[in-house]
Amino acid sequence: MQVIEKVREMQELARQWRREGYSIGFVPTMGALHEGHLSLVREARKHHDRVVVSIFVNPLQFGPSEDYNRYPRTFEEDKALLIAEGVDVIFFPSVEDLYPQNYQTYVTLERLPEHLCGLSRPGHFRGVATVVTKLFNIVMPHEAYFGKKDYQQFRIIERMVQDLNMDLKVTPMPIVREHDGLAMSSRNRYLTPQERQKALILFRSLELASDRIQKGERDAFRLTQEIRKFIQREVSEARIDYVSFVDAKTLEDIKTLSGHVLLALAVFIGTTRLIDNREFFLED
Repeated sequence: MQVIEKVREMQELARQWRREGYSIGFVPTMGALHEGHLSLVREARKHHDRVVVSIFVNPLQFGPSEDYNRYPRTFEEDKALLIAEGVDVIFFPSVEDLYPQNYQTYVTLERLPEHLCGLSRPGHFRGVATVVTKLFNIVMPHEAYFGKKDYQQFRIIERMVQDLNMDLKVTPMPIVREHDGLAMSSRNRYLTPQERQKALILFRSLELASDRIQKGERDAFRLTQEIRKFIQREVSEARIDYVSFVDAKTLEDIKTLSGHVLLALAVFIGTTRLIDNREFFLED
């Protein structure tokens, strides 16, 4: 396995692979890898001749009061995991190489970022769209893999690829969970043992919603209010960013649960912001 740090070197290798007829699977990450990331790597390995994983903590997608400086950086652990999975290249660029002095080009979407995480994290998805566009241009993959835990991110990347006629396939992958239901996340490392238990409130809320929907509840507002009260009752110190039922394609709020629906949650447990979601496919 190679570790490549320079943009030009990665581009040259990608061009060579394409000339030689190899297909390239790509998994962009910010490191601090867990089983969720590795599930994407394994899927890429199954379908492609060459697999690239990028590790880059992207400063553009962190707000001024967010956790850029303390975001976990565990390169040696990550490297060992990726060697074991048979990855061909880790692309590990520096901030200075991706965003050189006088950098001034950004990628912005109009509507998809105006919901859910985009409301409380202004500029976040501009940072995501910009770095992913750059990574696609550097790695030149045939297919890129994204986990559905960051569902809004997946929809934004999917839309961006379609709108900009990028020549690759974006493949979503299911959320990977711990044995007790907690969605795997690099930020779970921030949680104390007590907070780790309280964080299960997100999964329990999804289970509550599934039960109510199975029993016929279709009023989005009523069910949202019930979930909010449940979270506040069970974990009084939890701070809710949002509990939202949205159209799974447009991410716009809905009043009645029908068709392809997403329930998305963002909740602070201590100082750690956790997200989770569940899709529902309901008869219109």
